[in-house]
Amino acid sequence: MSLTVNLRHLETSDIRLKGELSLAELDLDVRDELIHVAKPVEYDLEVEKLDDAVLVQGGLQILLECECVRCLKKFRRRLNLENWTLHLPLEGEDAVVVDNDCVDLTPFAREDILLEFPQHPLCKPDCRGLEKISAGKTKTAGESNVVSPAWVELNKLKL
Repeated sequence: MSLTVNLRHLETSDIRLKGELSLAELDLDVRDELIHVAKPVEYDLEVEKLDDAVLVQGGLQILLECECVRCLKKFRRRLNLENWTLHLPLEGEDAVVVDNDCVDLTPFAREDILLEFPQHPLCKPDCRGLEKISAGKTKTAGESNVVSPAWVELNKLKL
C-alpha cells in the first residue's frame, strides 16, 4: 500500500502517519551501481489540512548499502530526512491529484529521497583510495628513480 492520506479524515483533526513503505511501493529507480537500498523507508509524518492545501511534516529514513568510489569498500549509510516538509495545494494550477478523496504522498517522498542520495559515496570523508601497487617497476638499492624495464631496453637503442 502506498503512502496515501484521506482528505475526509483531515476535516476533523490532524493525522499522524507512522510506518514503513516497502521498496516495491516506493519504486525507486536507482541507476547507480554503487548504491543499493537495504531496507524499506521508515516514515513518521504529521498531516494537516490548511484552507486550500495539505501540509505534511515529519521524517523519512532509509538505509543504503553503498560502495566507496575511492577504495571500493562496502559500507552502510543511513539517509535521514528529519525535517521533511511537503505543501500540496488542493486548488489552482499546481493542484495535487485527488483520487477518491485520497492524496498519494509516495511520488513526492520518492523524489526527495532520490535527491538526497550521495552522488559520490565515500566510506569516510578522508578515504585515501586503493593502495598503489608498483607492478612492473624495478629499483636498485642506491637508485632513487623508479624506471620501468621497458624504458631500460628502449634506452639501449642507438638511433
